[in-house]
Amino acid sequence: MASPPDQTLRADGSGASAAVAVLFADIAGSTKLYEVLGDKVAKSMIDEALAEMTAVTARQGGRVVKTIGDEVMCVFDGADRGFMAATDMQNRIDKLPVVNGAKRRIRVGFHAGTVIEENGDVFGDTVNTAARMAGLAKGMQIITTRTTVDMLSPALRMGTRDIASLAVKGKADDLAVCEVIWQEGDDLTMAAPSVNLPQSQSVLILRHAGREIIMNQARPAVTLGRDASGDIVIADPKASRNHARIERRRDKYFLADQSTNGTFITFTGEAEISLRREELMMRGSGIIVFGHSAAESSAEKLEFSVRG
Repeated sequence: MASPPDQTLRADGSGASAAVAVLFADIAGSTKLYEVLGDKVAKSMIDEALAEMTAVTARQGGRVVKTIGDEVMCVFDGADRGFMAATDMQNRIDKLPVVNGAKRRIRVGFHAGTVIEENGDVFGDTVNTAARMAGLAKGMQIITTRTTVDMLSPALRMGTRDIASLAVKGKADDLAVCEVIWQEGDDLTMAAPSVNLPQSQSVLILRHAGREIIMNQARPAVTLGRDASGDIVIADPKASRNHARIERRRDKYFLADQSTNGTFITFTGEAEISLRREELMMRGSGIIVFGHSAAESSAEKLEFSVRG
């Protein structure tokens, strides 16, 4: 991102910044939207919500680092800006119209700290912690850390409440977690168990060469490629040895290309998409081809279907 006014670089040139707020926001239950409303309507609803979140980011002086599927990752100059963006996003999405009985809800997590910036992307423990906070949040909820709350101006700090110290994946010690109160008249009584709920039971079904693999919480990652040690071995000579990977993040599944010739995915009823060192959220059903287009007669296809 362009250097914010308070950004400083370490003398060793490592590119570490002064404290910034990293925020993740995604659509809760988007898989269900596709199932209930169909791809076209669901995608339109999600695109509208993403546009609102992008507009909020700009309005609060931040920058969208990346958008993956139905999730945005943003950065802001300090904790206050992150707080204001998170509450603004929730209010904007809450006001979007209900479509065919379906209401859009987002879950937001943010954390302030130092980051490493390279080629417009940001990395480091602050980013990982912000992602964990988003993972703890439910629809219509904003979760942050006590460390971030302590950085807020006094007026904003009053708009938060402690939840508990929770074990967070990747952290040796428990993290003190807080909720941001963004709804007027909010009288919910939060407790730690309500935040640390199990993830939804969405599954991804993969079918290849007469074999079926089911991805879920118990099996959150699958590797694909010519290498015989992979979970799904692709015989196509245009495929790379370690061609692609599918990962479950919260209740969603992401296809990440790591090949030489690219990965080609077609969602049912839509045009083929080419991924080259990119990743994409999987939804609905369709086919994946490795190293070349599905239009080629020799294409080795993997079928997929997201359920739940």
